[in-house]
Amino acid sequence: QMLMEFMGLHLPGSSFVNPDTPMRSALNREAVKVLIENIRTKDITRSVGFIIDAKAIVNGVVGLLATGGSTNHTLHLLAIAKAAGIKLVWDDFSELSKVVPLLARIYPNGPADVNHFHDAGGLGFVIRELLDAGLLHEDILTVSADGFRAYTTQPALKDGDLVWEPLPKLSGDRDIVREYTEPFQANGGMSVLDGNLGRAVMKTSAVLPEHRTIEAPARVFDCQRSMLEAFEKGELNKDVVCVVRYQGPRANGMPELHKLMPSLRVLQARGYNVALVTDGRLSGASGAVPAAIHVTPECLDGGPLSKVRDGDIISIDAEKGVL
Repeated sequence: QMLMEFMGLHLPGSSFVNPDTPMRSALNREAVKVLIENIRTKDITRSVGFIIDAKAIVNGVVGLLATGGSTNHTLHLLAIAKAAGIKLVWDDFSELSKVVPLLARIYPNGPADVNHFHDAGGLGFVIRELLDAGLLHEDILTVSADGFRAYTTQPALKDGDLVWEPLPKLSGDRDIVREYTEPFQANGGMSVLDGNLGRAVMKTSAVLPEHRTIEAPARVFDCQRSMLEAFEKGELNKDVVCVVRYQGPRANGMPELHKLMPSLRVLQARGYNVALVTDGRLSGASGAVPAAIHVTPECLDGGPLSKVRDGDIISIDAEKGVL
């Protein structure tokens, strides 16, 4: 939802309005009116084929980094860009992450959910801060006839009519969303890791600096169930890098590995230095435990991760980008 708004494909301020409310109903009606008007006037410049250009893609990446968003989008955005004839690579995320500040703390890189975030100012607040900082392209096409600056406002109902109003100058909750002059951290918290095990991405926005570097023996598993069984037997009560392989898109469709993180967080809380390395994904579950995910080439293709054995020493340095 966040990406669609940052790329101008939603009505301003509409991403996180709850269903079954007067505001949601009003926004739904307005969205249909906008669509019909675009079709009636044959305004094809306000269609996906025109809106998704290089500037919109960059805005999407910046929005992802500024909100500490899901590592899944390091795949989704590449696919969207490719469909639009644009080459986007992981290095672009890494380079932008160095200059884009983290302006939001939302689960899993903070305790708040999207409802708290929306009430504190939400996407309109973040977009305005990034625009004012010169970190977004303002001259992009959008479904809104008023352009991208309209996305710095919030929808409201006045006498039953839908209007857009300016957002407050200050955050409604600085534990959740902040101004670009005082961010949670100076970078967007996403790193690309490189080394003789391949390439991977890590969302570091929720990982404390002291946990971003680890060197420990590997414990290798071919499914998440096997790792959980080892955890329950107490076999992982030590400094360890858990390798869960054959979880990539070609191997088994790249299922969610959400079940791994609670166990790893327990180990971390016990004082052990732990990490996860996998050719699979964690979607929105990347949290306090360092996780090098989407390792490529994946193990089914004979990637280096398939050669790792129990006891091999693995070194991860998210600050230097090393795997």
